[in-house]
Amino acid sequence: MQVLETVNQVTAYMNLTAVGVYGGVNLKPQAAQVQQGMDILVATPGRLVDLLSSGVLKTKAIKKLVIDEVDEMLDLGFRTQLKIILDLLPPKRQNLLFSATLTTEVEKLIETFFNNPIRVEAAPVGTPLENIAQTAYAVPNFYTKVNLLKLLLSQDATMTKVLVFVATKQLADQVYEELDAKFPDQLGIIHSNKAQNQRFEAVGNFKSGAFRILIATDIIARGLDVAEVSHVINFDMPDVPENYIHRIGRTGRADQQGIAITFITPTDQEKQEAIEALMNYQIPLVPLPEDLAISEVLTDDEKPKVYMKTPEVKVPKREDVGPAFHEKLAKNKKVNVRRDHAAEKMLKYGRPIKRSGKK
Repeated sequence: MQVLETVNQVTAYMNLTAVGVYGGVNLKPQAAQVQQGMDILVATPGRLVDLLSSGVLKTKAIKKLVIDEVDEMLDLGFRTQLKIILDLLPPKRQNLLFSATLTTEVEKLIETFFNNPIRVEAAPVGTPLENIAQTAYAVPNFYTKVNLLKLLLSQDATMTKVLVFVATKQLADQVYEELDAKFPDQLGIIHSNKAQNQRFEAVGNFKSGAFRILIATDIIARGLDVAEVSHVINFDMPDVPENYIHRIGRTGRADQQGIAITFITPTDQEKQEAIEALMNYQIPLVPLPEDLAISEVLTDDEKPKVYMKTPEVKVPKREDVGPAFHEKLAKNKKVNVRRDHAAEKMLKYGRPIKRSGKK
């Protein structure tokens, strides 16, 4: 939607029609728009495959293909869709591929579908942004991080538009619940479990200033284009070091100054080292505020794991082992004896019992 908006701005005085299609909403209205004809189609991989497989989109006239954030597409599991799209397009076309990192998978994709590509590097991977002031707090646990976030939001008047990144959808919901009572009607949330319309609404309210705070997972670490984000707060450190660069890049845009604050727990040491090695820059640690309440309450994930000790079974030595069989008890012994049924009947009835012939 952001790309479509930009395309429409750029082509305002040109005789070009642009259409945007994406999942999470009804396919029919989008298919009707495509059938009416367009010059530029902006699409997500899944919805583009839907249009191609249904025959709504004709590929014969396509001259250029632009793939943005290809490394992220592959990480999110769109490998199959990308290959389907590339196979269905006309062989004579221009490919333009944009990627923050050229991973091995991206290189394989280029080797398979590109002919003599020219590589253009805008900035080396991991280059820290000079117009973003980075600081970090060493925080012991989740609830202390919540207390610190509340304190900073309450005391720092410069925090006018704050983007808070968390590690998972569940943590995003937890942080939202913790902040909602203190900051009512100032708070939005976005992650992949939210419906498409809810995501649009949350980002729209954040852009307009209706929401002061937006809690998000890495789903928008790259794509979100919001002007004048005053602060990015890494409530949790990202697992992938490159995502740290993308996260903090949401602030300090268009040559403005930005601030990035990171909460670091004792378990984040390896992640911190990987991020600092990537940037070749050490994130400055600042002391915790004196009026911060240090919580001793731990979440289930933070509680130390109790592992049961498996008792060692002592295997007897071979010489201590007896025979593998034993003599049966007398009552269990069976002896095969041939029975004389005629004699048994004679003894029981005093006469031989014979079957009478049928009449």
